[in-house]
This record gives sequence, C-alpha cells and structure tokens, in this order.
Amino acid sequence: MARKVLNLMLLFLLFGCASSKKAKFEDYVFQTKKEKQSYLNSYDKALKLWDIPYAEENIKTSFGTAHVIVAGTKNGKDLVLLHGMDASSTMWYPNIKVLAKNHRIYAIDFLIEPGKSSLTAKSLSKEDIVAWYNEIFAHYKLKKFNIIGASRGGWITTLLAVQKENSIDKIVLLSPAQTFKFIDKVGKTSSALMLKLFPSEKRFGKTLKTFSTHPEKISPVYKRQFYLANKYAKSNSSMLKMMPFSNEELKSIKNPVLVLIGDKDVINSEESLEKVKEFLPNSKTKIIKDAGHFLSIDQTKIVNDAMVDFLE
Repeated sequence: MARKVLNLMLLFLLFGCASSKKAKFEDYVFQTKKEKQSYLNSYDKALKLWDIPYAEENIKTSFGTAHVIVAGTKNGKDLVLLHGMDASSTMWYPNIKVLAKNHRIYAIDFLIEPGKSSLTAKSLSKEDIVAWYNEIFAHYKLKKFNIIGASRGGWITTLLAVQKENSIDKIVLLSPAQTFKFIDKVGKTSSALMLKLFPSEKRFGKTLKTFSTHPEKISPVYKRQFYLANKYAKSNSSMLKMMPFSNEELKSIKNPVLVLIGDKDVINSEESLEKVKEFLPNSKTKIIKDAGHFLSIDQTKIVNDAMVDFLE
C-alpha cells in the first residue's frame, strides 16, 4: 500500500502540477499564442518525417476538435494509432511506412495533450474519453479495425477494449503505461518529474536516456517537438485516472493482443507480461532486447516486424 501511495504521489507531481503561469488566452494545453505557434511549427516539421502521402483532417466532436492524420492504402485494413504521452501522432515516423503498406492509417492526437486536437470541455472522465474516440470511429465508419497504442496510448487502447461494445479487432500494446501494474521504478523516472517541474535541454536529454536505450536514434527534428511539448504544455492531472485494469477487466478482452516491452523499460517489466499471460486469454508477448520505453525507436525494425507479423 505504501508503494501504491508513493506512486500516486509521484504521478500527481509529475502529471498533476498546476502551472504557475497565468494563461493569457483560452487554450487547455498551452499558456500563450506564441508558445502554441512555436510548438505547432515544430509539429509540422516533424510530421514531414513520415515521408509518405498523408492528409490532416479535423473532426468536430462533442468535446472539441479531433485532429486525425490519414494515410496508407485506401483498400487496406483500418489501423488506428494512439501515441504516447506528449508524443503526438508524429511519433510514428519510424514505423509509418511499414504500417501504411497494407493498412489504412488513422493516427489520432489525444485531446488533452500537445498536438493539433483541441479540447472545449475543461476535463475528461474515462467515459468521456471512450465517447470521444467512438465519435471519431463512427465518423470514419471504422468496423473491426486494428489498433496500436504506445505508453499512455496503450492504456487508452485497453480502456476502449474493455468496453462491452467496441469494434476493435487486433490490438498491439507498446509498453502500455499504468495498464497492468503501477510504475515500480519510481527513482528511475524522477528525471521526467524534474523535466516537468523545471524544463531544460539538459534535463530533457537525461529523460531521453532514461526512457530510451538509443536516444541518438531519435530525429533532431522530432526531438525538438517533443522537448517543446514538455517545456510549454500545461501539466494536467489526467494520469491520476490511469489506474491499472482489474483482472476481471483484462479477462473480458477476447481480442488477439500483442504486448511488446523493452528489456530496459522503466515502466513495465516481466511482471507485466506475466499478468498479460495469466489474464489476457488470447495474447502474445515479447521482450525486445536492448530497448527501453521508447522501443519503437530503440529497435525499430524488430518492433515493426513483430507488429506487421501479428497484424497480417
């Protein structure tokens, strides 16, 4: 129990600290127009790393505007991509060419993070999050689609999958955060806490080394966007709602599920995979060698091959 409380305190500090700045314009994520524009410019540059044809679409929803990047073959199997926290849909640049070859891609920016989706409500419950994504799925008439979620995107993917009524087919989870258990390597994630509280290039570099075994592989263009997301974006308490799923909830997921984690991951461990094997009846697991939490960048080819083999 003490460890659980400690984790909750860390999560509150890391993701729930209120900004000391006074907002100068109405925006849920950013403090000023200048900061927002600087971030969006970096987003546009990073999105070009996809290096494939794509279309950016803005969908009106009950909770705000959903920004969706659509790419891939029109006749391919529908594939939804849910990014990690503060990473935005541009994070898929090392994986997108392989995934888009035989899929119709829908990469969605999460509503309460840096990205191009914009929130009009002041907060979102878990039920609201499910409703928001379902509005997007309904807009594109997605049925029996595959889905890949990374880190927080993995938690959201699991949240969608435990709903009694969903249209998901196959699921890939890339080191899903707070999904199977609480973060147990609290000390090792302190660099991320310090980055949130006191953003700087030096702390950002230290954080990348904590979460990635090969930070040198990260594109400088994407790295700039990711840094600005941490520097400018308001902190929010949404991580406090990310409780690990119960055994009963996990058992309810009958979909084929692939769970990948890095052997140097600070979020998940073999204990996570043991829970997957016990409570997800139709699952496969794999530990990616020489990879951290950012395993899709650390070991791109191995992760891409595993995802494609599973999905196809």
